[in-house]
Amino acid sequence: MELWYERLRKTYSLDIQPELVCELKIDGLAISLNYENSKFILGATRGDGFVGENITLNLKTIKAIPHSIQANIKSLEVRGEVFMPVKVFEKLNEVQIANNAKVFANPRNAAAGSLRQLDPEITRERNLSMFAYYGRIDSNEITINSHSEMLEFLKSQGFNVNPNYRVCKNIQEAINYCKEWDEKRKTLDYATDGVVIKINNFTLQNEMGFTARAPRWATAYKFPPEEMSTIVENIEVNVGRSGAVTPVAVLKPVFISGSTVQRATLHNFDEIKRLNINIGDRVLIKKAAEIIPKVICVTEHLHESNTHFQAPEFCPCCGAKLVPIDNEVNLYCPNSKNCPAQIKSKIEYWASKECMDIDGLGSNIVAQLVDNKLVKTPADLYKLTVDDLMKINLVAEKSAQNLYTAIQASKNPTLARFINSLGIRHVGKEMSEQLANKFLTLSSLRSASVDEILSIDGCGDKIAVSILDFFSDSYNNVILEDLYKYGVIPQSVENTGGSEIFKGMTFVITGTLSDTRDKFSAIIKANGGKTSSSVSKNTTYVLAGDNPGSKYDKAVALGVKIINEIEFNQMIGS
Repeated sequence: MELWYERLRKTYSLDIQPELVCELKIDGLAISLNYENSKFILGATRGDGFVGENITLNLKTIKAIPHSIQANIKSLEVRGEVFMPVKVFEKLNEVQIANNAKVFANPRNAAAGSLRQLDPEITRERNLSMFAYYGRIDSNEITINSHSEMLEFLKSQGFNVNPNYRVCKNIQEAINYCKEWDEKRKTLDYATDGVVIKINNFTLQNEMGFTARAPRWATAYKFPPEEMSTIVENIEVNVGRSGAVTPVAVLKPVFISGSTVQRATLHNFDEIKRLNINIGDRVLIKKAAEIIPKVICVTEHLHESNTHFQAPEFCPCCGAKLVPIDNEVNLYCPNSKNCPAQIKSKIEYWASKECMDIDGLGSNIVAQLVDNKLVKTPADLYKLTVDDLMKINLVAEKSAQNLYTAIQASKNPTLARFINSLGIRHVGKEMSEQLANKFLTLSSLRSASVDEILSIDGCGDKIAVSILDFFSDSYNNVILEDLYKYGVIPQSVENTGGSEIFKGMTFVITGTLSDTRDKFSAIIKANGGKTSSSVSKNTTYVLAGDNPGSKYDKAVALGVKIINEIEFNQMIGS
């Protein structure tokens, strides 16, 4: 922050210390509101900054957004952040749980989902709010010379402006503001993850202008990950789809970084020994990357003892004796064909968004299908009838019909999705795409030799052996034949011999673009390139959208070329 401020002063030869405005960065959904002749006519998500979704009707249900303003202005654009108050979020999740519906992960997701409802009345019921942080008037009728003046003008016109913004005379006052709110934010009824600092004077803003991705006159400070203390009430043992047995800390509920946390993975039994953790201990937790709850350390033991939580000898779900595999730290349940926990996890994975994408087939319904012996393999899903689905608790006839339709609609996935859905050990989404592009059909992959598989870039011995083992297993082959019998046939890949303009190049995609990352990844691969999830010195380009985060910073540090969506489109000639 200090470097940014001093760099601006030096670059623009400023003898004075320019005034700053500090605003809390709201963790919500960015929107744009357009007013013509003082009437609200259009509201949209910010998208990539150029293209967004029209959600005017839903935005009109939010009380914090005025339908008209007092000032006689021909054209006004207002930008802001729609959010769900924490108390509203918690009440919404209570209702979701009571209705056996999916709970929202955090207030931001809840706000985004509420704004995208097809029925505006549902949005109205969610009690969303908004803070306005930007205004642009296309006329000379009103003279506004600074950002703080614009905020006061918006407030006078009925917009909800965050009351905690502050005009600071210099960078030290801005630093003090950040330190102050790092602690005080915990008392707020909305989620905030940092501070946005802007040059206040509009003349200076115009002189400084923009880079390819952001204004030079603004910067952001991100609060350090919030840490909270709580009690370990129990340590449970979960069994995943691979059979891996994972200890999970069951915590006394604590609100942290925008959501209530009750569980945190302990990864493996060696980690329990390292942390010296037992039931009843007081621990410090944080959210890794503000998403995944993580136990940092034990701060207080229930009693002094050298006894650690003991790893189980047998699977807690099916009773099979647990075994180690390939000198890994994890223990595994070898009963993959009959362990209910593994069966449920495999079917949940099969139905997930990046696999067969079966809408409505969540963990609760999968558990009931397996427990009622209606489903044991993914193939069994395709012989279910509407009457079968009606046997599940709290599933009405319409919901059963919708779920049946969603299952049937998943019968012709892309080959890459199908391979990923199989859950072959060591084979994830990226490798599934490479396998699909290499072998083009499922039958070719099933009959592939080890040398053919090893010829794929990034495919080592472990992956090749795992693939061969999967397709040589008689149980897996029965499932594949059953899937074929019920009409589940993956699409063959067309060998179009497309462009190779990205041959030998590796891209990392970060930030919000005009379409999904999967879409851009597919374009890159169709033109001969590769994608990676992390930036390294071997990265050719970082394709950066809005709010790119740490990958952008790492690219800058390593000197990796950063491009925006416009430059990317120019590269592919569109």
